[in-house]
Amino acid sequence: MNKKKMIRLTALVGVATATGVVAEANQAHAATTTTTETTNQTTNASVESTQAAVDAAQSAFDTAQTSVDNAQANVTSASNNVTSASATLSSAIANKEAATSENIASATSAVSSQAVVVASASQAVSEQAGVVSAAASVQASAQAEATSASASLSSSSANVASATSALSAAEAALTSDQSTAANNLSAAESAAVSSDQVAVDNAQAAVASAQAIVHAVAKVQSSDVINMSVAYITALKNYLAKPSSANAAALQEVAKGADYVKELQQKFKSDASLDVVVDPSDPTVQEALSVYAVNLINHLRNQYGLTTAFGASANANVAALDFVKKYYDDEDWNIFGTTGKGHNKNGLDAYANQLNTSIAEDAGSGLTTWVNGKATMATTTLHNLLYAVYSDIATMLFDDGGTNNWSHAQSIFEDGTILGTGGFNNVYLGVAFDKYGYAHYELYNATEGNHLGNNAYSLDVQTAAQALLTNAQASLASAKASLQRMTTNLMVAKAAVVAAQDQLAALENSSANDLVAVTKARTQLASAETSYQTALATYKQKEEALKKAGDNLAAAQASLEAAQATLATAKAKLAELEETVANLTNADQLLAAAQAAYEQAVANLTTATGKLGAAQVDLAKAESQLALAEDTAEQAKVRATIAAQVDQQLNGSTANDRQSAGQDATSLKTNGRALTATVATASAAKQKQGANQGRLPQTGNDDQEASTMALVGLGMLGMATGLYGYKKKKLTK
Repeated sequence: MNKKKMIRLTALVGVATATGVVAEANQAHAATTTTTETTNQTTNASVESTQAAVDAAQSAFDTAQTSVDNAQANVTSASNNVTSASATLSSAIANKEAATSENIASATSAVSSQAVVVASASQAVSEQAGVVSAAASVQASAQAEATSASASLSSSSANVASATSALSAAEAALTSDQSTAANNLSAAESAAVSSDQVAVDNAQAAVASAQAIVHAVAKVQSSDVINMSVAYITALKNYLAKPSSANAAALQEVAKGADYVKELQQKFKSDASLDVVVDPSDPTVQEALSVYAVNLINHLRNQYGLTTAFGASANANVAALDFVKKYYDDEDWNIFGTTGKGHNKNGLDAYANQLNTSIAEDAGSGLTTWVNGKATMATTTLHNLLYAVYSDIATMLFDDGGTNNWSHAQSIFEDGTILGTGGFNNVYLGVAFDKYGYAHYELYNATEGNHLGNNAYSLDVQTAAQALLTNAQASLASAKASLQRMTTNLMVAKAAVVAAQDQLAALENSSANDLVAVTKARTQLASAETSYQTALATYKQKEEALKKAGDNLAAAQASLEAAQATLATAKAKLAELEETVANLTNADQLLAAAQAAYEQAVANLTTATGKLGAAQVDLAKAESQLALAEDTAEQAKVRATIAAQVDQQLNGSTANDRQSAGQDATSLKTNGRALTATVATASAAKQKQGANQGRLPQTGNDDQEASTMALVGLGMLGMATGLYGYKKKKLTK
């Protein structure tokens, strides 16, 4: 709806509506038979009537909107049809231009040629279908034969199993008793002789070895000591206190170099009792070596003036063996040799972290250098091992110059620290030989946490050796007692065997029938096995034939599928060529049909467009009528409100008040404000009403005039209630 028109309609509402309502109110109170209820009923009926008009206008508007939407959809569809028809027409025109006699003849020839190709492909498909049918028949026959052969094989296998079971039962019946007796005898003899006799032999060997170690170690420990000169001790102390080049030279001079080492090595007391082959990793041997080495070192430390002594323990020896195996043997780490790697420092760090302690390592040539030649790990003797320990410690003292800077001597004589590393307040020594024959002397700081000092050895050589001998003798006594028990058991077992043999002899006299049963069962088994082998060969042959038939069928089916694909392609090409010929031949008809369809689509679009325009006009009209109906409804509501409030005001006043209000309307004060009303003549009111009659519904009688009392009442009501206008509803769609 036009905005300017809406504003004009709103401005007219105040005068027209107020005039009609006040007039109705005056009439109501002027007539003695008319009441306030009559006035309210009149205005309420007007409200209901105008609201019904609004509802009807809204329905008409919705209908018009739906018509516009449908018309727009029809236009869109018609436009799409024109586009499609245009494309078809263009194609028909191009087809018409191509429909020359030469092109038609060429296309017809191509159709004939392609028809020959299709016929050939169809023949190939028919022939290959016959091949597939034959292959399928062969495969079905092969499957039946393979199934029969499989059943025969299963039956033969069951016969073999049954014959085997029968033979086993017959043989078991014949041999069970004598077999049981023989087995019992064998088990008794084996248990009595083999295990305990070996234990006794081992115990006796351990005693012999322990006796040799006790005798030999006790003898060499008492005589093989290393005594240092006062001059050497003084020079060593000076060097360790201040490792200068001058002190190093003085120490080297006093030590006398390699000649003095050889002199000491020659003092080692050899004894024939030491020439017994031993394993360096044997706990007994390892204990003897570590006690021997610690006693040599503690004797040197005592000469040096130190009161703290090194210790030896089984736990330290176990740790030494584990470390040497993990970081030298397993890693093929040759500490000396032609390509010697030196100490495995990373291994030392890792193992120190593992044990949570401080570790230092000394290493010596061990079994690799001898006055009397080299020894091997497999053939070494106790003499070799003890001599290696003695020689290594002597060499560390007197021939340790050069790049080592007397570090081995430092490890022996320092107290609380070793080679500059602190935390060596409780040193335990572990001795181990690597697979190359080199000796490793591992110095551990033992604590309650790492338990390296546990299972400590007595450093009294005689006491330690005697303990070893005592343990070995106890093991020997235990083994001898066990052997005696088993000997008694053997006698009982032999008696049981004699009884079993007697029982066997009795069974042999009555086993003729069992022997016949065994012979018969063996014959039946041989026959069943022959039948099984024959069935197995037949089964394999039929399975191979079935596989071959299956492969042939698959190949034939693949060829058929290829032929069918070729035929389908040829047919599709033939259909395409035939369509081309038909299009060229019927070019005129196709063009005419396309032209007609295009023209019809254009005509339909024109019609749809016209209908859309008409529907839009109807929608505009419905929109205008809806706006007018809503304005009229709003006016009726205002009239009803004003009428109700005027009647309330008049009904609440006295008769004198109403008369006074009717006689004096020129000067009136309400709530402290002056209100001046201008009386309009009836002819002026009618003239203004006529000017707006085309826009607004009428709210009073055409002949009604606005009285002075009505205008005064309107002014009072406006001041009292503030009803100077109403909120206009905005029309939307």
